[in-house]
This record gives sequence, C-alpha cells and structure tokens, in this order.
Amino acid sequence: MSDLLLKPVLPGVALRRWRLLHRVKQAHAAELFKVTQSTISRWESGVQAMEPTARQLLEQLLAARLDAAADQALARLVRESPRPVHLICDLTHRLLACSAPRAEQFARPLNELLGHSLWGFATQEIHAAESALDQTGWRETHAPPSVEFITGANGSTLVPICHSLCRWTRIPLSDGSAARLVETL
Repeated sequence: MSDLLLKPVLPGVALRRWRLLHRVKQAHAAELFKVTQSTISRWESGVQAMEPTARQLLEQLLAARLDAAADQALARLVRESPRPVHLICDLTHRLLACSAPRAEQFARPLNELLGHSLWGFATQEIHAAESALDQTGWRETHAPPSVEFITGANGSTLVPICHSLCRWTRIPLSDGSAARLVETL
C-alpha cells in the first residue's frame, strides 16, 4: 500500500480514532506497533511522523472488511443493485463489492478486481475530489452523507470511467472502518 492512502487523514489522528473505537490503550498499541508508549503519544499528537512499516500496519488495521453479517448484507445489496454501483474501502480504495451493471463495464473479470485498489484508474477530478474530502469533514461524525462531482474520463479500457456525475456515500461498517458507495448518476 502506498503512503497516498493515509494522506487524507493524518496517521496519528487515524491511530487515535482506532484506539478509542476499539478501547485500546496507548501501552497496548505500543506493543502492537513494537514502539514505546511515548512514541504512540508523539504520533497521535503529530509531533513525530510514523515510519513506513508502522503506516502499513495502521492501514491494515483501518482497512474495511465485510466480516459482520450486516456488512455482508450491504455487499449483497450492492451486488444485487440494478444500477452501476460499487463499494470500496474508504481508506485503501480496494473493491469490496460491485453490481452486475458496473462489472459489465470492466474489461477484466470481477474476481480479478475484487480486493484490489481502483485508485490507479482515478481521474484528475477524482483525485481533486478525494483531496477535498477533509474540508467537508468526510471522516467525522458530522460529515455530509454524500459528495457529488463530475468525474471526467480516464481513457482506460480495463476499468473505464466516463465523464459523468458521481456520488460518493460514506458508510460506517460494523468494525468501525468505513466503506464508500460509488454511484454513477
């Protein structure tokens, strides 16, 4: 995973949110990351940057999974949708679920794309919309329920994105991670 994945949220802020959500003390997080408790404190306060290996572990902790029954039901609703929609991990952009109309747009079989990041196919407009999410409070509890923007086209035959209106809806999952429903309007 690349450093790009955690840029929208400061890693220390993300670590603190994860700890609070899962009721993990700094001392236990320090054991998990194989650092001292004071290093965890410095990461969370933004005084010290996380090393790449620690960032990768944090990404693994925060990545969306569809393990719970409610999350699996969400994936089933996406798969059964008659509209071109897909569900991605809000952090890593990994494809979690996809409707048949969306899958028909792909040049690769869906099973080859599931679990893989779609970020490499993003247009300039998608990059700009992703960068602007922090100003909307996207990852906060008071965040707007969705964001709409024009996507532009990417020219890819593998995972084509056409010039269209797109809506992103952030959906909290059972484990505290988040998925993003991507709709073409």
